[in-house]
Amino acid sequence: MDDLDRKIIAHLQKDNLIPANELAELVGCSRTVCWRRIKSLQETGIIRANVALLNREKVGLPVTVFVNVKTSSHDPNWLENFATVVERFPEITEFYRMSGDVDYLLKVVVPDIASYDEFYRRLIQSIPLSDVSSNFAMEEIKFTTALPI
Repeated sequence: MDDLDRKIIAHLQKDNLIPANELAELVGCSRTVCWRRIKSLQETGIIRANVALLNREKVGLPVTVFVNVKTSSHDPNWLENFATVVERFPEITEFYRMSGDVDYLLKVVVPDIASYDEFYRRLIQSIPLSDVSSNFAMEEIKFTTALPI
């Protein structure tokens, strides 16, 4: 990646629907060069996907819960099984293996606390876990998908 790619990515992270000719003008290259650069960024996997970011509240998912998971099993087979279980839960929007006191961190979005309780019950029935603790986000102060390029 060079400076031109970084400029293109910076603009695309703000507005992925910007017309190629407008983007080319903003970054200082021709439309053709800009289009080729975008295609190359997609082919190399730097641009992973083109998606619409939704307003959680307007689609009825205002509650965000960060779920800390501890397990007594740390073998690769258990993790593979847990990852398979996680894929079956659309409420889980992010899933991380952690260092420190917590083994895994899940970001969960749900309509309300009752829905979270139902999610929690399904999760603990799906796979053995040592400890599950939940932290409810009170307010979203900053949210971005843009990487600091």
